[in-house]
Amino acid sequence: MPSFDTVSEANMVEVKNAVDQAGKEITTRFDFKGSDARVEQKERDLTAYADSEFQLNQVLDVLTNKLFKRIVDVRFLDRGKIEKIGGEKVKQVVKIKNGIETEAAKKIVRILKDSKLKVQASIQGDAVRVTGAKRDDLQDAMALLRKEVADLPLEFNNFRD
Repeated sequence: MPSFDTVSEANMVEVKNAVDQAGKEITTRFDFKGSDARVEQKERDLTAYADSEFQLNQVLDVLTNKLFKRIVDVRFLDRGKIEKIGGEKVKQVVKIKNGIETEAAKKIVRILKDSKLKVQASIQGDAVRVTGAKRDDLQDAMALLRKEVADLPLEFNNFRD
């Protein structure tokens, strides 16, 4: 039976490249000269450092632009709260979301059931597996999910015939 998996995961290689490019731009920009502005990456956590809240927003703007240019959806970013780390210096942790949460997975299953398409959806950990009798039904399901689920960056992989 044909099937595919609906997942939500960022391309971490492209994220690392975007962080490196943002770091290069930050070191060469005139408005960051002499400041402690930088972005660091540890696994799925990005930490932005700056001398003020305004500068921190500028650093995150540069990072967001680089992610966008490298075709990494910015909906993966989950910004934490801004923390003071001494004097005027601030930092902010940005988590990169991975996987589909249970509530969102239930919403995807509900959308597919309500659509009257001849497909079945089941939650498989942090992915949703969609199976159907025909390949055309699966393609219709993909189109429906792209249209209906706008708050999550969805990808479709593991397509089997």
